[in-house]
Amino acid sequence: MTQTEVEHPTAYGQPDGQDVDDEELSGPLLIEQLEGNGITIGDIKKLKADGYHTIESIAYTPKRILMNTKGISEAKAEKISNEAAKVVPLGFTTASEFHSRRSELICLTTGSKQLDTLLGGGIETGSITEVFGEFRTGKSQLCHTLAVTCQLPIDMGGGEGKCLYIDTEGTFRPNRLVSIAERYGLNANDCLDNVAYARAYNAEHQFQLLSLAAQMMAESRFSLLIVDSIMSLYRTDYSGRGELSARQTHVAKFMRTLQRLADEFGIAVVITNQVVAQVDGMSSMYNPDPKKPIGGNIIAHSSTTRLSFKKGRAETRICKIYDSPCLPESECVFAIYEDGIGDPRVEEDKE
Repeated sequence: MTQTEVEHPTAYGQPDGQDVDDEELSGPLLIEQLEGNGITIGDIKKLKADGYHTIESIAYTPKRILMNTKGISEAKAEKISNEAAKVVPLGFTTASEFHSRRSELICLTTGSKQLDTLLGGGIETGSITEVFGEFRTGKSQLCHTLAVTCQLPIDMGGGEGKCLYIDTEGTFRPNRLVSIAERYGLNANDCLDNVAYARAYNAEHQFQLLSLAAQMMAESRFSLLIVDSIMSLYRTDYSGRGELSARQTHVAKFMRTLQRLADEFGIAVVITNQVVAQVDGMSSMYNPDPKKPIGGNIIAHSSTTRLSFKKGRAETRICKIYDSPCLPESECVFAIYEDGIGDPRVEEDKE
């Protein structure tokens, strides 16, 4: 499917008087632009084969890691890294300039106005949002809704881009997307075509899919990457305390790559996570809900915003801000319906 099929009349902020060129300048810079000054097309092909598709990806990678690419010497890695640093700003900037850049970030609507308000507008782009909770708390339902809303025009709370969906538990259901698309007046077939789906079968495969994701993002406009759920395969592929260190090292590498993709392409990254009961003695006595997300400090420090989902009455669910750099600790109620996540329908309950 071509990119034009997800674009809308309001694409790229044109009604506000902004030029398409302005949008292109703020997007990722393709690695082909590095050709010249001693960097050959052959060097670029080697880097692309190793998963580097943008100049940002080169700038964010240590030189010693670039040297691991087959055919790239230490001198060549130094040259490539220096050329990338000339294009991508890596130094200090003023807080006011950073504040101005952050004000340009968009948020993807969750489908629930109450949940959007709690999140300060919706799911933030350029960062990682973790959603954790027990089974049947609405984690996968939120992912399905976001896979559709990310395609909406920006003035409707969308990102005017496609969605990448990595499924580790086999819970993805395309028919859910059809009913959600109808709710927003989108063509169901186009909506399905704009969701790139992959089933991950082991932790290594899960990580390899990120390289393919980077390639796809360099070729077309995406606004959302979903991993549902992030730790499921790690729990089975790495068993016992003897493999805990190896598991956490791999998880850290996976999360680091997710954040790099968010920085490179300005996409929203949403991961779901499972919970485990805490059995550390006295804490359960004072905690009415002694459950915590798995993955330890690696996941905790890597996620920008962490949301806790709990079951409510009937179709309602409760979302609580578990951790955020800017959002206050608060909670709200949302509901799960046939056409996705929404606000509780109080009027119908009264009848």
